Amino acid sequence: MDKTRTKVLRVAVTGGAGSGKTSVCNRFKELGIKVISSDAMAREAVAPNSTAHKKIVDFFGKTVLLGDATLNRKMLRRMIIKDDAARLALERIVHPEISNLMRKKIACAENEGSKIVVIEVPLLFELNMQEQFDRIVLVSAGRKLRVKRLMARDNISRDEAENLIHVQMPDKDKIGRAHFVLWNEGSTARLMEAVDLLYEKSFKPYKKKKKPLTAT
Repeated sequence: MDKTRTKVLRVAVTGGAGSGKTSVCNRFKELGIKVISSDAMAREAVAPNSTAHKKIVDFFGKTVLLGDATLNRKMLRRMIIKDDAARLALERIVHPEISNLMRKKIACAENEGSKIVVIEVPLLFELNMQEQFDRIVLVSAGRKLRVKRLMARDNISRDEAENLIHVQMPDKDKIGRAHFVLWNEGSTARLMEAVDLLYEKSFKPYKKKKKPLTAT
């Protein structure tokens, strides 16, 4: 007898800038779920000497590099929120690389025996990636609150925060397309309670499912 591998449940956590999706992912990790960080994948995809890194430098110039040859992400962000053509060019370079990394990391998690994997995907609906996931968790908060959070977190101006939010799809267009919506307009403790409840009702039972046995 040999155990067959159960397909891993792919859960996307998405939400606009400043919504709190990273906090949600961190909580899932604390609860024992395998979490794949979009920020970590983005950094890996554009590491020095990578294909994406070379394409970005070719397009934007060496002024977007820091002293260690890594990308000046803050400068790039400011450039793309003011220029739709630049933003689309960057997306065409980076997102295919991130998608490839994501597929590899999901496969690795499945090979390691994970039954659930959570992936933080900020632009899930904007990039039409929703069909790649079994469950979608949307983290939502009001625009004014998100602007305030971004200004404090990233030390940016109100205009920069507003522009960053503006280039993303409005939450009202995402809510009906998500399986679960977590409202993050209160305290961090309240958000964690909501994550815990979602975990207990929807994901913890899945983790406990036994893998089927098959004769070999």
